[in-house]
Amino acid sequence: MATNTLMSSAISAFPSPICSSKTKSPTLVAASRNGTKSSSLRLSTYSDWFPGEPRPAHLDGSAPADFGFDPLGLAQRPENFERFKESEVFHSRLTMFAVLGVLIPEALGIGNWVQTQEWAAVPDGQATYLGYPVPWGNLPAIVIIEFIAIAFAEIQRVVEKDTEKKKYPGGYFDPLGYSNDPEKFEEYKVKEIKNGRLAMLACAGFAVQQAFYPGTGPLDNLASHLADPWHNNVGNILFPNL
Repeated sequence: MATNTLMSSAISAFPSPICSSKTKSPTLVAASRNGTKSSSLRLSTYSDWFPGEPRPAHLDGSAPADFGFDPLGLAQRPENFERFKESEVFHSRLTMFAVLGVLIPEALGIGNWVQTQEWAAVPDGQATYLGYPVPWGNLPAIVIIEFIAIAFAEIQRVVEKDTEKKKYPGGYFDPLGYSNDPEKFEEYKVKEIKNGRLAMLACAGFAVQQAFYPGTGPLDNLASHLADPWHNNVGNILFPNL
């Protein structure tokens, strides 16, 4: 009995090399058994994105969808980390709208996203949207309008000093009251970041796809791949002569 106890103590002193990424420290396990409610109780001692890899100390789980991913240590300085979180939220929202703007017109047969902007290369070209002319739809006018709109948004963002209000202003930006329930609000934050990250990868994919197949849209390329997956795939792009 004494030998078994000694062996158990020795084994528990060292982490297993095949330890699950969901393994929690004894302190967190004990606290969770006591029914303590805290966001830190969900925090693993290992990075969720890389099983067995220790979680960086500066990623404490307070950020939405924090999986312990920071291999380059870019977020070690708190002021940088806050800026990165803010930027990720903004880019997530922009790219989610962008993905819809790319896919919906092509799905409706109105044209792909590359053809939509070709008017800008034509002298005195007239901008159209869904087949309708855009008011003041020449390049200089649109550049001026976008500059004013973006400058106004950026000024409002810089003036606001509360870091949470910068990312989640509420009010007119939450007409359906999703932030009224704190528990649900935290869940929505995670969903927003996850979908935003997926949208950012999708936009990068659209750009790469356009580089290899100029003038075509992602749905057109998807249809070509499904029609002949053995020939229309990434392998054919990387190794065209095989």
